[in-house]
Amino acid sequence: MKYYLAIDIGASSGRHIVGWKKDEQIHTEELYRFDNGVIEKDNHLIWDVEYLLSEIKKGITIVKKRYNIESLSIATWGVDYVLMKEGQEVFPVYSYRDNRTERIINEVHSIIPFEELYQRTGSQYQPFNTIYQLYDDKKQGRLKGVTDFLMMPEYLLYKLTGVKKKEFTNATTTGMINHESLMFDEMIINKLGMPKILFKKLYQPKEMLGYYDGIKVVLCATHDTASAVEGIPMRDNELYISSGTWSLLGVKTEKPITDINSMKANYSNEGGVGYNRYQKNIMGLWLVNELKKELCPNENIRDIVEKASKSSFEEIINANDSSLLAPESMKDAFDKLLKNKPESIYDYFRCAYNSLALSYKKAIEELEKNTGKTYFNLYIVGGGAKNSFLNSLTEKETGKKVIALPIEATAIGNIKMQMW
Repeated sequence: MKYYLAIDIGASSGRHIVGWKKDEQIHTEELYRFDNGVIEKDNHLIWDVEYLLSEIKKGITIVKKRYNIESLSIATWGVDYVLMKEGQEVFPVYSYRDNRTERIINEVHSIIPFEELYQRTGSQYQPFNTIYQLYDDKKQGRLKGVTDFLMMPEYLLYKLTGVKKKEFTNATTTGMINHESLMFDEMIINKLGMPKILFKKLYQPKEMLGYYDGIKVVLCATHDTASAVEGIPMRDNELYISSGTWSLLGVKTEKPITDINSMKANYSNEGGVGYNRYQKNIMGLWLVNELKKELCPNENIRDIVEKASKSSFEEIINANDSSLLAPESMKDAFDKLLKNKPESIYDYFRCAYNSLALSYKKAIEELEKNTGKTYFNLYIVGGGAKNSFLNSLTEKETGKKVIALPIEATAIGNIKMQMW
């Protein structure tokens, strides 16, 4: 029997998951888990990539003691990257939650209006999109002498193999991929005065990279949502939510949809394995996790959910309000958005769950209008799939049949790419 290793790194944790095929199904076992999170340094939010690499290697060593691994690959969140001068990193490595791009977004849009960017790329507007981060790097002189920018999983895979290759699905989170050519858009690069050397050939999932400690290393769909969608056992093409720190709600389409209504609804078109992912970013369980960290850090999440379900607090907020992206206090951010003050800390959690469910409803209404199709089932994977209270609120609000799958969808999608 052949065993494969999926390394799945999110904004709050990373995991080493071994998978194998038996009776025509992929089975998984988690063997190692480590914490992750942004670090505040010099008034900026950054990633400790040296720590991540050390944890990846530590986990591989542990896995090898149990299994003879055929191959491995890594998937992470999108948009963030490491600048390289040949083999030397340019530090710091900024997090998408840092606010550095606020100073240059208007300048970028004065050079290329967002409407034109959307028509060319189909990428939603988010202040942390790679296009804005890179332009800020240019303005700050950080691109001088730089030969590569490697998206987070590309960088980690490079550190394991010594091979730099840019992967398609993660590249589509940059806001710089032309939706027709499926390559970096030369007009955008030229108009923004970016060094052309940075924008190299894109490779598809399944591409061989090299070896690490005797294990074959390949590209999976390195954007974690792309792997998660690939890991969902859908009978037909249906709605999905990859529910974690972010909630990514969408559907597979044959081609990108870049009309004015999609732009106004802030839907994105991102790469899948042979299809387009028409999806929307919703703030997700970040709201709950930050409230828990602040209000009741030692309480079990199951107890919090149960108490939230008994709360009678019904006021909602805009779950995608920009003030919720990286507040110093999530409670204070909620207080500023609410008209009525919660009486209990669990009222905040009730508000968060109600607000997420309503945001799912609105997003699905927009999606069905823009695609001209009606969907009946909503698949939910990721950590949120285990939250029966949020799932019940979502089913009630959306009117869709919720199929919550507490499976390792990202790892399964990663492993599928390795098996092919």
